[in-house]
Amino acid sequence: MMTFVVIILSYLIGCFPSGLVLGKLFYKKDIRNFGSGNLGATNTFRVLGKKAGFIVMFLDIFKGFIVVFFPIWFNLDIPSIFIGMCAVVGHVFPVFLKFRGGKAVATSAGAVLGVHPILLIVLAIIFFAILFLTKYVSLSSMVAATFCVIGAIIIGDIPFLVISIAIFIILFVRHRSNIVRIFKGNEPKIKWM
Repeated sequence: MMTFVVIILSYLIGCFPSGLVLGKLFYKKDIRNFGSGNLGATNTFRVLGKKAGFIVMFLDIFKGFIVVFFPIWFNLDIPSIFIGMCAVVGHVFPVFLKFRGGKAVATSAGAVLGVHPILLIVLAIIFFAILFLTKYVSLSSMVAATFCVIGAIIIGDIPFLVISIAIFIILFVRHRSNIVRIFKGNEPKIKWM
């Protein structure tokens, strides 16, 4: 019973739309109506600025990070990364917003941080290196997701590998329009780096 409660709780934590709440509460803007229309940190940076972007990025990372400790705190026999995945699913498919959420990059990073922090550091270096070279957040995210799967294979953590592959698929599906724009040469580049 407690496992079910933790799964639902983790999903609901993932559902919290930090970009939407911050935008409406402090900027009187619904970020879904501006920029890419996405709820995540990247669009928050574009629409509301650096300060709001960093706050949303932190909150979205925290959603994935905090829940991976639930199995330890509640003494559950379930892989922590599975609970992290519940938060990722909540972020991508929030029940309160008709299942239209973000792209799960930051929340996924939070889950990885909680389970394999050294790997997350490596992925962050890869992410920012690609970002510096290309100025594409979407491309950087997809490359990092690819290396996350490779990292999971090297580590040999089977539950983590399974979830890494699932996150990889979600990220690529959620970024399909970005992929098209990259090939067409009209994907927006970040201006603050």
